[in-house]
Amino acid sequence: MKQYNPGEVEKKWPSSAKASDGQAKNYTPNEIEPKWQERWADTKVTMIDRDDNAKEKFYILDMFPYPSGTGLHMGHTESYTASDVIYRYKKLQGFNVLHPQGFDAFGLPAENYAIKTGIHPAETTKENIANYIRQMQSLGFAYDFDQQAVTSDPEYYRWTQWIFGEFYKNGLVYKKTTKTNWCASCQTVIANEQVVDGDCDRCGTLIEQREVPSWFFKITDFAEELIAGLDKVDWPEYTKKNQRNWIGKSEGAEVDFRIADSEEKITVFTTRIDTLFSGTFLIFAPEHPLVEKITTLTQKEDVNVYVSASRLKTELERIENKGKTGVFTGAYAINPATEERIQIWIADFVLAGYGTGAVFADAHDERDFEMAKKYNIPLKVSIRPKEVDVWSRVEKLEECFSEDGSLVNSGKFDGLTSSEARPKIINWLAEKGMARRTVNYRLRDWSISRQRYWGCPIPIVYSPEGEAHLVPAEHLPWTLPTDVDFVPTGVSPLAKSAELKKRVEDIFGAGWTAEYDTMDTFVDSSWYFLRYPDAHNNEVFCSPARLAKWLPVDVYIGGAEHTYMHLLFARFFTKAMHRLGLVDFDEPFMKLRHQGMVLDKEGNKMSKSKGNVINPDDMVARFGADAVRTYMLFVAPLEDAVMWNEDNVVGIKRFLDKVWKLFAEKELADCGGGCEGVPKELPIMLHKTIKKVTGDMENFAFNTAISQMMIFVNEFSKHDKLPKAGMEKFLVLLAPFAPHITEEIWSEFLGHQESIFLQEWPKFKESMTKDEEVMMVVQVNGKVRDMLTVSADIAEEEAKKLALGSEKIAKYIEGKEIRKIIFVAGKLLNIVV
Repeated sequence: MKQYNPGEVEKKWPSSAKASDGQAKNYTPNEIEPKWQERWADTKVTMIDRDDNAKEKFYILDMFPYPSGTGLHMGHTESYTASDVIYRYKKLQGFNVLHPQGFDAFGLPAENYAIKTGIHPAETTKENIANYIRQMQSLGFAYDFDQQAVTSDPEYYRWTQWIFGEFYKNGLVYKKTTKTNWCASCQTVIANEQVVDGDCDRCGTLIEQREVPSWFFKITDFAEELIAGLDKVDWPEYTKKNQRNWIGKSEGAEVDFRIADSEEKITVFTTRIDTLFSGTFLIFAPEHPLVEKITTLTQKEDVNVYVSASRLKTELERIENKGKTGVFTGAYAINPATEERIQIWIADFVLAGYGTGAVFADAHDERDFEMAKKYNIPLKVSIRPKEVDVWSRVEKLEECFSEDGSLVNSGKFDGLTSSEARPKIINWLAEKGMARRTVNYRLRDWSISRQRYWGCPIPIVYSPEGEAHLVPAEHLPWTLPTDVDFVPTGVSPLAKSAELKKRVEDIFGAGWTAEYDTMDTFVDSSWYFLRYPDAHNNEVFCSPARLAKWLPVDVYIGGAEHTYMHLLFARFFTKAMHRLGLVDFDEPFMKLRHQGMVLDKEGNKMSKSKGNVINPDDMVARFGADAVRTYMLFVAPLEDAVMWNEDNVVGIKRFLDKVWKLFAEKELADCGGGCEGVPKELPIMLHKTIKKVTGDMENFAFNTAISQMMIFVNEFSKHDKLPKAGMEKFLVLLAPFAPHITEEIWSEFLGHQESIFLQEWPKFKESMTKDEEVMMVVQVNGKVRDMLTVSADIAEEEAKKLALGSEKIAKYIEGKEIRKIIFVAGKLLNIVV
């Protein structure tokens, strides 16, 4: 592996830090940054040996971008800067760091642009990728683009198809015709996870429901593993909570209800069997197969109208069911707990795919209560709250009480708490053969069929008898044909390809046909992190040795908006591949961090329609890449929203100017065993800064790390003579954030003959980081009453003496008995009276 050596390129890049008269030049990012970017590219300083086992590995990964024609946006700039900072930090710590980048290149935007312009998506994608790479390099991001993964490259999607095949052979893929989400604008099916508030997440069009034959991944087979695996990973708690909620595990019981005057019975799922005695009606999903059988003639017309209307709604719209609409079937069921006849209704907030597609309804569920009030359905209560005033309103059916309480009107179970009653009622009904414990999940299988062109072809062919067969591995990649137009008609464009038809018949025989749907692009991104360690391997998707060395990913950075889609799907892929023995780990990303949204200076989301989008190219041209990088991580914690304000970017540029001047204008002394003229507080400040920045790096607290370095620079700027070794250590601390200026100072002012990124991360002495004096909080009964400046190592007896002698404390303890004193060394003393 080639190492960085300035001596090889010194003739090409003469020193720029000193002018011809020997005076230090001003800091000029537009000169320095291109120089170092070219030097890094020529010397391959960012490249690593993927098979080097001498160093401990570290895998830092970004969520790779879709290469749109608009180029990088400021959100990319923030998250990619964060990953670049971690990459450089871990490299300086001596790790062998994998920091790859690629492009999620299939998808509707490129296809829609092709429809508009007639230019093939492959061409625009290639141009856009080149622009993205240029922009990333202009920001100093240290990616090895020789090892990129591009999902539209046949040598990449060959392995997407191979993995599909492995899933298919092991029963994790199936095809069925079912009601699916249809976008009339995109002219394709989309997954539940891609519906946002009833609209397509791509184009905002209202989603329709259509019966479409589709291929599915059996993600539901992994529901329990997907929940359990969240306990293994260091992810934001709200992200883990949202995934758990999306998977939607519910533990409860299935209860059988007889249909009155019929031989039929209906099984319902409930998590609240303790409310069964107040069940006064059943609710079926509109598409439940029993609806047609049990509906009476008098109700047939109303039921048919309602069922037809529900077919037009998305699953999300039905769950929300803001008006709580429903219709009576005319039929009745028998409540197994009370033996009473109860009405059977249908309502579209009940889903056929959840539980059994039917629920019992009562006064202790908000939706049921609202619906019953609307349609004058009888209600009664069986759960009593503790509060007397609440019970008064609940008993009169003025208010819905949906929490646990104690049972009333429930026969032999009266007086039991909800938690006590649930298992007893299940057991009671189970003895009669009318109930059993069960678990349900909200998660649905993943529909991956798309009726569009620019995506990975599904490697399936059909025999003349219509039977599906997997395309054999020797014919992969099953390439995307090029002899089609892209105009969406609701029928997959691949059906128009003469080349694809001929290819299938040449290989498989007359009468054989291809699958014309392409895959959801989330399939492509569900495994890309496995390709980076071995991006050019033509034999396997990744060699076992490199999988074992590099995976799983140590740190993953990207937007929280991918919680229900990419992050969930990537976890499913990993668990499925683990089950099949293709990988030896079952979680892809051990640590996950989200970046916040980038807003304009008024706090508005950036969008082309608002005309407030900021182009990173413009900001780099005006302020320099180092200033842009540092600002993005300084202005707010990584996970918080960033307000882009050019006035504040100027402040960061001034900070970098100060850093430049420290090395250009101050005397840097070689201090060996001591340094005459260098104030003793400077080494203390250095060690405190090293400790603070190191700790903040580990916690992704980049903003406070930068703040500490600003304090360091302000303090050191007050002095004319500075310790050279200490200043070099500071420069290494700053290097991950501002790589160009630090390389320039390291090389040109300090005269070093190798890259600053080949140095070691500084270490601090703990003894040098302790304060001589601290502020001790003095409390009386837990309330702060005084703050005292004391020695950092003050003894407890001395601390008590000072606290009890305080005039501010005296008035709170005068005439009172001191029961005890709690002392926390160097921090707090609490007097309990």
